[in-house]
Amino acid sequence: MANEAVTSFNMSGISCEDLVKEFGSPLYVYNGDIFRKKFNLLKNAFAYPRVKIYYACKSNTNINVMKIFRELGSKIDTVSPGEIFISLKAGFGPEDLLYTPNNPALDELKYACDRNVMVTIGSLEVMKQYARLNGRKDICVRVNPDIGFGHHGHCITGGPGSKFGIYFDQMDEAISLSAGLGLKIKGIHAHIGSGILKVDQFIEAMDMVLKSAGRIAGLDFVDFGGGIGVPYSPDEHAFDLKAFGKKASGFMEDFSGKYGSQLEFNFEPGKYLTAEAGYLLVKATNKKETPSYRFVGTDSGFNHLIRPILYGSYHHILNCTNPEGEPEDVLIAGNICESGDLFTIGPDGPQPRKIPEVRIGDILAITNAGSYGFTMSSNYNSRPRPAEVLVEDGKARLIRKRETFEDLIRNEIK
Repeated sequence: MANEAVTSFNMSGISCEDLVKEFGSPLYVYNGDIFRKKFNLLKNAFAYPRVKIYYACKSNTNINVMKIFRELGSKIDTVSPGEIFISLKAGFGPEDLLYTPNNPALDELKYACDRNVMVTIGSLEVMKQYARLNGRKDICVRVNPDIGFGHHGHCITGGPGSKFGIYFDQMDEAISLSAGLGLKIKGIHAHIGSGILKVDQFIEAMDMVLKSAGRIAGLDFVDFGGGIGVPYSPDEHAFDLKAFGKKASGFMEDFSGKYGSQLEFNFEPGKYLTAEAGYLLVKATNKKETPSYRFVGTDSGFNHLIRPILYGSYHHILNCTNPEGEPEDVLIAGNICESGDLFTIGPDGPQPRKIPEVRIGDILAITNAGSYGFTMSSNYNSRPRPAEVLVEDGKARLIRKRETFEDLIRNEIK
């Protein structure tokens, strides 16, 4: 079943209309209380004493959001030099970061080395390149554990079809190569996918990772990556965090006992921490009918929230202005010049949604937009990106200005 964040607009008593009146539309809005609640729920789920949370900042890189997690004691999972840059600007130290790149160029590895950030190596060839930089000798390696799960095929990051990590049957070669290059494997990392809602799938992946970890002497930590999902549609059930914490803690205690050292265990949540805190507010601008559908047009599109058209992802949509209106089956459409620009689209095409009657000018809230929303946005059709607002203690403040037309050409050479 859907949770509160999916079925209602909850911004400390501040209405959608008031937010749009002050900051404009479309608008990304984040609830700081939910960021904190989700982090503390996860942090307190484990009985095992040495667990660290590394926020996967690719889900939302606004510095103000990252500062909240820093204050809560989080570390940071980064996947690019840009994310390293932003993390340091947000006040994290190099020791708080883990850099886990994918097919990195040599200059990207050097960027991390120059800032003394630990690097996760995901291929034998990259390990050779990294060694030539003469950076820190302690490294982490990413293993592909031959298992993957996720809400969509594009989000599965483990298994034989995945580009990520050193395949599990090459780990002996990786261990030998690192020793020959003078590198010390201090951590092992795996990430199997995104949007996982079944505890047993995550536990199965943990088991596979620990089998590889047991073959490496001198480890300081094991990183299980992220992937814990949240319910997007009303028929999805939330991840059972209590059951997961109990099972995972038992796994970690048992492995540490066999390994002979109480290792540190890391988790890298992104979506779990941020998705339910965010809403994309849009304004209804048009209504029309065809023999097949009734459309409601809006002042936003997949340039601002790409997940529906990219993954067929479900995002619950609320009519904030007319919540008691008679429900009608409609497609919520964007303003981008593409046929697939719908917020109500599934893997097999358009999916009409029953939404309280939408009138021109009504404000709609697209829920679970705090993760992979703004960070995946673009200027397609030469449209500026929205502003971002953070609500805390009943007050809303601007944390990113709305782009202007001048911003679209700011870096062009005339």
